[in-house]
Amino acid sequence: MGKTKTLAGALLTVATLAVTGCSGGGAASAETAKAPKDPGKTTGTITVLTQRTDLVQSGAMDAYAAEFNKTYPKVKVKFEGLTDYEGEVKIRMNTEDYGDVLMIPAAVSKNDYPKFFAPLGTSKEMSEKYRFSDKTDVDGKVYGLAQFGTANGFVYNKAVWKKAGITEWPKTPEEFIAGLKGVKAKTDAVPYYTNFKDGWPLVQWTANIGSVTCENYATNDLADAVSPWKEGSELNVIDTLLHDTVKGGLSEKDPSTTNWEASKTRIAKGEIGTMMLGSWSITQMKDAAEKAGTNPDDLGFMPFPVQKGNKKYCATLVSDYQQAVNAHSEHKDAARAWVDWFTEKSGYSAKEGAVPTLKSAPMPDTLKDFIDNDVTFVERSERNTGEVNDIDNAAEIGLNKPDYRQKLIDIARGAEKGSLEDYFTELNKKWDEAAKTAGS
Repeated sequence: MGKTKTLAGALLTVATLAVTGCSGGGAASAETAKAPKDPGKTTGTITVLTQRTDLVQSGAMDAYAAEFNKTYPKVKVKFEGLTDYEGEVKIRMNTEDYGDVLMIPAAVSKNDYPKFFAPLGTSKEMSEKYRFSDKTDVDGKVYGLAQFGTANGFVYNKAVWKKAGITEWPKTPEEFIAGLKGVKAKTDAVPYYTNFKDGWPLVQWTANIGSVTCENYATNDLADAVSPWKEGSELNVIDTLLHDTVKGGLSEKDPSTTNWEASKTRIAKGEIGTMMLGSWSITQMKDAAEKAGTNPDDLGFMPFPVQKGNKKYCATLVSDYQQAVNAHSEHKDAARAWVDWFTEKSGYSAKEGAVPTLKSAPMPDTLKDFIDNDVTFVERSERNTGEVNDIDNAAEIGLNKPDYRQKLIDIARGAEKGSLEDYFTELNKKWDEAAKTAGS
């Protein structure tokens, strides 16, 4: 799994799903993986499981380990890059042999974290220092730290939008649609590209829950029979914008032919105007521009087109994969040393142009436009992730799967019968009925 899908893997961690038949090889120890007090006395060989096969193959991970060893000279770090990370780790977690450090798979139910991972500290102490800590908070203890976070919005080609006569960010969904119409009328670019075929980019729309209301607890608020697609709700606004974009003929003609890898070069060349993605993608788009011989500065990032009463935009911050320590590890102190060092000292998030987990670290240059324009960053709480996912799974909707938005797009383009209103009614009914039985 290379860089592209790895960062898309951030989407997988927006929610955790249920593991079936995952026993973890027996009861795990509740022993905390404490941060070592004396680096020189910390010893052991640890194995780090990672989805970043590209960094393992290029030697970049070994370079990180070499830097780590300047502080922890007696700890040997080995890496296992797994192409099908989710599938392979899920199988290995039926034993005790799933590395010393690993990214928490989406397949592990949040309430099961204590069975598989060593606690890193209390919720209070961890939340004071790190972003996204409540994502792995179970009963007052934190079981994983995010590698980094991502802000959400639209990657766009500034030159294309300028050619269409638009130099300011749209303030409303209506202005956004008008902007796309301008791109269609005045340029040769595809105004909006869905990435329908690859599917996972459609999940990125879910990551914007919280951007519409500027509410940190927007996801937590879904943990009940609340008709999430009712008029004016986060998901109603988000999914209506996608539907109206497609229905207005402002996306690619045949969504079944989209190609994620090719889309990076196409937006860099100005053949595509806009795509919904996380801020993690900005560096990839700029790299594509350099390789294509176009101007990387043409690639920009705009917030979701809604402003609150203070006339400011909001952008949610959500976490990438969370690093955890195997509860069965024989070298928990060494494993914890790696997690802390990688989170705080490695510079990994800065290299990725991502939001740092460490609260005291500066925001990346990739978000300069957001910072300069006073976009409010909403660190979205994931405290009720378990309950929300139980409802989502019981409803068989899949907020963090592409299927339901693929159906939305098919309805919008006339490939499937139905209307947006009827579809929202169906989704609300499924959700509310599931909420009455989920977890019981």
